[in-house]
Amino acid sequence: QVQLVESGGGLVPPVGSLRLSCAASGIFFSIYDMGWYRQAPGKQRELVASITPGGTTNYANTVKGRFTISRDDAKNTVYLQTNSLKPEDTAVYYCNAKKYSATVVSGEYWGQGTQVTVSS
Repeated sequence: QVQLVESGGGLVPPVGSLRLSCAASGIFFSIYDMGWYRQAPGKQRELVASITPGGTTNYANTVKGRFTISRDDAKNTVYLQTNSLKPEDTAVYYCNAKKYSATVVSGEYWGQGTQVTVSS
């Protein structure tokens, strides 16, 4: 059974920081692209950051320079360090695991999400 379990969300004031974690089980973690998505009320889910098995990262323009994604394959865990948080970063943050066969997605899993609220 595949599980992606997020943690680390919460209420933080503007310019604060949070470190989100996503622990995976039931998958061969090291071959998966891992990503963080977020969904704010009334908006579509959007990609925040992703990291390939080789460590190549990709960020949404809105978070570049403020967020950092990393992975620890020994712990089957992906992290999202969020700094200089803004109220517009408020959303439910979801962990995503994606496996490719050539260029086709051959497996994809989602976590349940963790709420991040940025407010004074």
